[in-house]
Amino acid sequence: MSDKKIIFSGIQPSGSLTLGNYLGALKNFVNLQEEYNCYYCVVDMHAITVPKEPKELRKNTLQVLANYIAVGLDPDKSTLFIQSHVPAHAELAWILNCFTYFGELGRMTQFKDKSKKNEGNITVGLFDYPVLMVADILLYQADLVPVGEDQRQHLEITRDIAQRFNNRFSPTFTVPEPYIPKVGAKIMSLQDPTIKMSKSDTNENSFILLSDSPDDIRRKFKRAVTDSLGVVAINEEQLGIKNLLGIYTKITGEKIEDIVSRYEGKGYAEFKSDVADLVIEELKPIREKSEYLLKNKDYLEEIYAKGAQKAENAARKTLRKVQKKVGFIPKTFKIQQ
Repeated sequence: MSDKKIIFSGIQPSGSLTLGNYLGALKNFVNLQEEYNCYYCVVDMHAITVPKEPKELRKNTLQVLANYIAVGLDPDKSTLFIQSHVPAHAELAWILNCFTYFGELGRMTQFKDKSKKNEGNITVGLFDYPVLMVADILLYQADLVPVGEDQRQHLEITRDIAQRFNNRFSPTFTVPEPYIPKVGAKIMSLQDPTIKMSKSDTNENSFILLSDSPDDIRRKFKRAVTDSLGVVAINEEQLGIKNLLGIYTKITGEKIEDIVSRYEGKGYAEFKSDVADLVIEELKPIREKSEYLLKNKDYLEEIYAKGAQKAENAARKTLRKVQKKVGFIPKTFKIQQ
């Protein structure tokens, strides 16, 4: 049995992933798999909390899985799987619903934001999805969860519910801690550097997709919002430049101070062009490998089937403990496939 700490994370299949997903999460996932026992999930159950075209959801699910592998996640080192293929996620979520308070969910910031966009058409799933997220994490007894600042609230409710259950019965769940990268963990919109880069943005110039062509990437960086100061510097008044510096340092690993020094006396045009070139070079092998993998769906199926089996084995151990503690009678039969 491995003595490595366990990490869990998942990404919604809501379209091609962005540079923000890559630099803020995926690039770090690759490093973590060397040190931790990692479970990386494509959270398709979360994706349907808002309306989705079934054909697009299937396509996007495979796209995210292909991106996982293309960025360097190794199926032999990390468990890569599709959330809906492990029924324990839904089963544990229901039990944890009965240990979650209505007020807790009503205070969730992302629910408030998303419900504003879907007023008059708010589903129970949209309200309740944080509990499914809690189940995702607790099923695997995760020690650490890579989260951005905007996900801290979800981890806090996870910790609260885990502790509540543990106190009610006996120690059952590992209470997870956040794992937050220090530099460039949050990549902002190229058009509005006060908000996070998102593929759901109505302005396509605000985000870089992993599937974007070199010409698209150059065009978007050329149009990236900066300021009228004309000086490459790191401060809170130049948020556009700060964002581009964050992208630069996450790709090269250089210190921001050294990058700023290099562009002393140079204009924004050269700086933005250089950042674009770095991004193009970084994403080229990812785009090419993703395209190759998506043409080899049998291989992807082999990966997600193997991953789901491994995830199922781990998840069932936790679920059986929980079911026993709440008083469910154990099953004495096996479901025939």
